[in-house]
Amino acid sequence: MNPLIKKTQPFNDQKPGTSGLRKSVKYFKADNYLQNFIQSIFNCLDKLEGSTLVLGGDGRYFNREAIQIILRMAAANGVGKVLLGQGGILSTPAASHIIRKYEALGGILLTASHNPGGPDGDFGVKFNISNGGPAPEKLTNAIFETSRQLSEYKIAEAQVSPIDKLGTFTLEEMPVEVIDPVKDYADLMESIFDFEKIRELVAAPDFNACFDAMNAVTGPYAEEILGKRLGMDKHALMNTQPLMNFGGKHPDPNLTTARQLVAKMYAPKDAPQFGAASDGDGDRHMILGDYFFVNPSDSLAILAANARKIPAYQEGIKGIARSMPTSQAADKVAEKLGIHCYETPTGWKFFGNLLDHNEITFCGEESFGGGADHIREKDGLWAILFWLNLLAVKQDSVENIVRKHWAEYGRNYYSRHDYERLPTKQADEIMRHLQSSLALLPGTQFDTLRVEKADDFTYIDPIDHSISEHQGIRIIFDNGSRIIYRLSGTGTEGATLRIYLERYEADIRKHDLDIQETLSELIELSVKLAKIKEITQKDQPTAIV
Repeated sequence: MNPLIKKTQPFNDQKPGTSGLRKSVKYFKADNYLQNFIQSIFNCLDKLEGSTLVLGGDGRYFNREAIQIILRMAAANGVGKVLLGQGGILSTPAASHIIRKYEALGGILLTASHNPGGPDGDFGVKFNISNGGPAPEKLTNAIFETSRQLSEYKIAEAQVSPIDKLGTFTLEEMPVEVIDPVKDYADLMESIFDFEKIRELVAAPDFNACFDAMNAVTGPYAEEILGKRLGMDKHALMNTQPLMNFGGKHPDPNLTTARQLVAKMYAPKDAPQFGAASDGDGDRHMILGDYFFVNPSDSLAILAANARKIPAYQEGIKGIARSMPTSQAADKVAEKLGIHCYETPTGWKFFGNLLDHNEITFCGEESFGGGADHIREKDGLWAILFWLNLLAVKQDSVENIVRKHWAEYGRNYYSRHDYERLPTKQADEIMRHLQSSLALLPGTQFDTLRVEKADDFTYIDPIDHSISEHQGIRIIFDNGSRIIYRLSGTGTEGATLRIYLERYEADIRKHDLDIQETLSELIELSVKLAKIKEITQKDQPTAIV
């Protein structure tokens, strides 16, 4: 085969964020934008020739066209074989499992996660390495540097490939195996959880549940696992057809965007006992009880505290890791269990070394992400199945399980305030101002709050000792309360400033307070310290999570 060598011009904006490269669709559809990034990935991979790669995405707009381009480029670059999800569909957790199970060199995942889809929406590409996890910073930095100098890419001169039928076809000399995107992952879940006990729960006449796939990738997985294997009624499975624009919805599982599910769970009567949702690519989750929301940080802590109730974790867990902005609820559990709790930067890639070296079993992020050592990605359906298994074992409600956990460990009141689509100049000014204030803050008293520590979080990986700097501004008070400032790496337009607020309350009599009111002193101080009103002219955050 003689591949076509196409001349191109480099782009200066292809720096991967916390989960790959995300831009609006118009960027990726522009001449050579996708091709340049894919070639940059290929140029940075050792042992690419003759290797096996996994390919798939969340089904969003431009997914199928991108797959055709990537297949032709893979053939031209000497890839030995591609495992492709049928119809181009492959959830992020499933892709991680398939990479690991079939010992692939890695995988190209086409997703912008929880970002909106459609012609005016977002698209994304990320590369996962052979352990199934997101590429580490060393590799993403190399990809970025390559993209800034790229002058050509390779692509096969081939026709459109048949991606909807299971089986193997050949593209030039490269075999492409179209695989069932669901089966391997569903089998994995059945090996972790007690499906028989969950089936009994689902079949109980006094138990009702519902799941919202948000017209995203987890729909087929939910139909197979929750429906066929666990017996959940088809009417309990909502929006299971993956759509290129997610049905016009924002595929982010939270109380604002999952309106249909929230309306069911907060109904004045006859609300289901359990509700859940997942996001665009299937790696996030939201858990609800009857008129009750489970904070994702609490969810991680509760799953860790109850790990022995699940077949795969009956021997206990080795350790826990959480992203730095995630609440310290999991730390309390780790302390009681006598295991280590690691604090990492935001981004699942930072959990990879800890998982690979058996330092941790569970890990999670405040942004509705939880997972374990079965793969190297966060996993929405894993968390949902864990909760169902826990409900089946405890024979209790979601709310009671959470309240009993608070009674034992205390409650971490927690919230995130987002200022979205800020001009980059304003966001940078806020962070520079905060950094310049760090040395002056320790020992300062603000009403009832006294600053104990203020820093720009630096992470030293305990396994390979790599250093990740500037991972967020931390202001820690002597009562354990925290204010965290961080610029998000998941947006595609402007900058998003995230402010995380946390206050611990041990007194069970104070576990029913309003969250925003309880955090009001921290909220007011967070705005003042960052000079948000002066710099942005905004009186309120765009979103409160």
